[in-house]
Amino acid sequence: MDDLDRVLARLAAAPAPRTLDGIDAAVFARIEAQAGARVGAAGIAAVAVVALTIGMIGAELPATAQPAVSLAPLSGNSPLAPSTLLVGEP
Repeated sequence: MDDLDRVLARLAAAPAPRTLDGIDAAVFARIEAQAGARVGAAGIAAVAVVALTIGMIGAELPATAQPAVSLAPLSGNSPLAPSTLLVGEP
């Protein structure tokens, strides 16, 4: 028998500590004390509504218009023309 087996057997034979009698009440009291700190369903719903509102407003705002750039390789002022790429200026 290993030392661990002997220790576990001795622990199984030992009587339960008397302090375990009141542990349920202590745990429930601590849970009750922390219940006020939790965010309720109304708080979560309010945060969700605010997030959805911000998302809808952001989606409706117009983006700044960018001029379309032609990427055709045979056009006269293509940003991908070899001369443009070597010089670094359009």
